Amino acid sequence: MPRSELESYRAGYVAFIGRPNAGKSTLLNHLVGQKIAAVSDKPQTTRFRIQGVITKPEGQIVLVDTPGVHKPGYEMNRRMMATVQDALMGVDLVCLIRDASVATGAGDKFVLELIQHAKKPALLLLNKIDKLKDKTALLPLLDWYRNEYEWAELIPISALRGNVAEVLPPQMIKHLPAGEPLFGEDDFTDQSVRTMVAEIVREKILQTTQDEIPYVTAVVVEKWEEEREDFTRIHCAIFVERGSQKKIVIGKGAARLKEIGIEARRDIESMLGHRCHLELFVKVEADWRQRAHLLDELGIKR
Repeated sequence: MPRSELESYRAGYVAFIGRPNAGKSTLLNHLVGQKIAAVSDKPQTTRFRIQGVITKPEGQIVLVDTPGVHKPGYEMNRRMMATVQDALMGVDLVCLIRDASVATGAGDKFVLELIQHAKKPALLLLNKIDKLKDKTALLPLLDWYRNEYEWAELIPISALRGNVAEVLPPQMIKHLPAGEPLFGEDDFTDQSVRTMVAEIVREKILQTTQDEIPYVTAVVVEKWEEEREDFTRIHCAIFVERGSQKKIVIGKGAARLKEIGIEARRDIESMLGHRCHLELFVKVEADWRQRAHLLDELGIKR
């Protein structure tokens, strides 16, 4: 990059913070233009820190998607909340993503307190405004947040339907420090392909099982064989905590597991750019959310 361009170039880390189901992962995927984080309407879908990279002529944004802020009950959840705290301390800019279509609760106030204590430059993104019949309902919410913190920007958005990919990056870049790019121009995430495959499978499990399996599943890629340049054989293990949950994931006559595999394979092949064979196995691991070695294997670090 020429010296003249570097002098005006900005680059840095931007954390997405918010309650479960605020739309953080949906927004991350939309901004990056690739599915790198699992998305569902289930709480605690995002379990570890996921980074997405946006490179523009004027700067580079490294987005950090974090787990939804919640009260930790298991070792897994304690690690998830530690990830949120680490992200807040280590980034240059914070985006508080708030579901504007629901009433303010104790959880929203707690997330705000985290931002206040971090004392970082921050954007307030009021998401899901497409669900509001009357947009004037935003005004009291904007006033409340404006009185609670000195925001760099307050921006109503719809991660699903709006033009966030055009609107938000310039707003983020102008609040980042001057500096050289942190990643290569063609990079869009720090996640390995295997991690993204596991996330795709987990997303399909959450979507297919609906409310029957809220957050007791995990996915590990156990075997990856690139038999040809245009064909990959992938074996994934799906962890559950009880035999009854295994039956739910598999379904009658293995119909549900087959559906999960078909939906996941479609997205995986789109990501890889070639055909794959996907084998799914369901394993019962009691209390896996409390077992350190399994959490380490899943990438949910201390």
